[in-house]
Amino acid sequence: MRKAMNGEDYMKKFLELIKKGNASSLYAVLGNLFLVVFKGIAAFLSGSGAMFAEAMHTGADAVNQLFVFIGSILAERKPTTRFPSGFGRVINVFCMGAVIIITILAYETILEGVRLIRNPVSIGGLWLIVLSLGVSIAIDGYVLFKAMHEILKETRAEGKGFGIIANALKGVNRASPATRLVFYEDLVATSGAILALAAILVSHFTPIKVLDGIAAIIIGLMMGGVAFRVGYDNMVGLIGVSAPKEVEDKVSQIIFSVPEVTDINKMRILQEGRFYHVESYVELVPGLTLAQADDIKLKIRDLLLSSEDVTDVTLGIIEDTGVRDWQKISAK
Repeated sequence: MRKAMNGEDYMKKFLELIKKGNASSLYAVLGNLFLVVFKGIAAFLSGSGAMFAEAMHTGADAVNQLFVFIGSILAERKPTTRFPSGFGRVINVFCMGAVIIITILAYETILEGVRLIRNPVSIGGLWLIVLSLGVSIAIDGYVLFKAMHEILKETRAEGKGFGIIANALKGVNRASPATRLVFYEDLVATSGAILALAAILVSHFTPIKVLDGIAAIIIGLMMGGVAFRVGYDNMVGLIGVSAPKEVEDKVSQIIFSVPEVTDINKMRILQEGRFYHVESYVELVPGLTLAQADDIKLKIRDLLLSSEDVTDVTLGIIEDTGVRDWQKISAK
């Protein structure tokens, strides 16, 4: 009976971790697994380079986003005594692996496009291509829409109608690495499917056959662009990057909401995945006892930790120096 209970508890914790995984990457995995089979059959039957590029891109997306989803689950694990800073940067490692896969498939796609420019081929099975790309645009567009909502959720932003797109583009750099990867990949996937469909239709109904190969090269270059952008973001994340100005302002507002706080002497906020570690020296009004100052420090720490994005807080308390430091720091 005890073993059964332990097994149930383990499974419960495992399911809780899965629920904490990046939702947009899970939607992308499910959508791309369906699309890669559909596009692969269409590319094989039609001989289209643009269709081949789309199949390669979708296959890369499916594998990448599966890795990203697994990484996002592991990144949600709580800090341990061995890893006191938590596992936030695990997702950066998984995303870097995804970047390698995207780069390799982008290279193969460009080579296929060059081959088709040199030796254009007639495109067959047009109805299957139109159907598969139409389904691709619908599914990738839906996943892109879900990724935009995930960005708004992670950045605590709101938006309706076209405001969702504007706020998602504005806040994408503050979203988690997994969400950024899904957003960039499905943005390319949706636009690439539209480009491929246009190129295939023109190549089929006109004598201009090289457009099929040109579209394949463009899609490959777009994949390379995503690999570079995501690779750069995750490289910065692995090194350690300071939090955006919006997060710094939010943290400072929480600290100044405590009446006894007169100034922030120094503050550093380090981003770990989509979470933040706050280190700060806070100035208090003169005349407080050590016990009172300690109580205020604990109050500030609890207020900061109540934010879902802040996982670690280190505070130092000093008496007011009479010099306004925070304005100087904010002005930089």
